Parts: sequence; C-alpha cells; structure tokens
Amino acid sequence: MPADYVPILILVVFAVGMSAIAIVLSALLGPRKSTPTKLAPYESGMVPFGDARLRFSIKFYAVAILFILFDVEAIFLYPWAVMYGKLSPLGKLLGLAEVVAFLAILFVGYFYAWRKGALEWD
Repeated sequence: MPADYVPILILVVFAVGMSAIAIVLSALLGPRKSTPTKLAPYESGMVPFGDARLRFSIKFYAVAILFILFDVEAIFLYPWAVMYGKLSPLGKLLGLAEVVAFLAILFVGYFYAWRKGALEWD
C-alpha cells in the first residue's frame, strides 16, 4: 500500500524543487536597481498620506461576513436551477418546496440581521 503513494511523493518533491529553483534563480539573476522612486509606496494612482494603520469599525467586517454568507447561500440555488428542467413533475414540486424552505430560512436570517442593526453604517 505505501508503494501506491510513490507517484504523489514524486510530484510533491518535483513541485517543491521547481519552486525552490525558481526562487533561487530569480534572486540570483534578477535586476537589483533600487531607486527612491521604486521604494516609494504607491496605491491606486495616488501617493499615500497619513498612517496606513487605521482602525476599521467592526460594522465593516460584520457587513462583509454577512455579504459572503448570503452570497454563498445564493450559490446553492444554481444546482437546483440547472436540474429543474430534468426533474419529474413530482420532483419539480418537491424541489420547489425545498427551495422555498431554503429561501425562507435565508430571509429569516437576513431580517434578523437587519433588525439587530448589523447592516447599519452608523
């Protein structure tokens, strides 16, 4: 049984070796001209000003997490939509009932977050 993992071991050794060779060669052969212009920070076409270590409000992270959560849950509707035409009439009815239940749970969570003020920017 350990002999079955030899090809995987060879692949891992090869990948690590090629990565190491690429890093070493770029460090040895790459250009090293450091100028003040290259060392200056640059962000979105504007010269930065002020301190880069600003604190963000927890509301920013809460809204971002809620967006990802609801976005991922919406992705679960795609397999149902793709297979809907191939289902039998009873399967279509049961599938529709499951999607309605899924969306009901999703909207309960959305309205709960809304009522708790998680989507407010104040």
